[in-house]
Amino acid sequence: MIKSIQTKEYAHFVEKLRKARLEAGLTQVWVAKKIGRPQSHISNIESRQQRVDIIELKRFAKLYGKAISYFLK
Repeated sequence: MIKSIQTKEYAHFVEKLRKARLEAGLTQVWVAKKIGRPQSHISNIESRQQRVDIIELKRFAKLYGKAISYFLK
């Protein structure tokens, strides 16, 4: 069984997350500080080494000025 983190669907989700951060003009360091995590945490998420939970997704959406639904399309 393929882990969901390795699916094309999850790769698409993570790419939208990364793209939204860049469109908002934010660095991984700034986002990490805002959510109280190390920069490596953001990097691990964006490189699909770590999953995003729903609470983090809410925080990212707010910081990036996007609705949660944006990431799930």
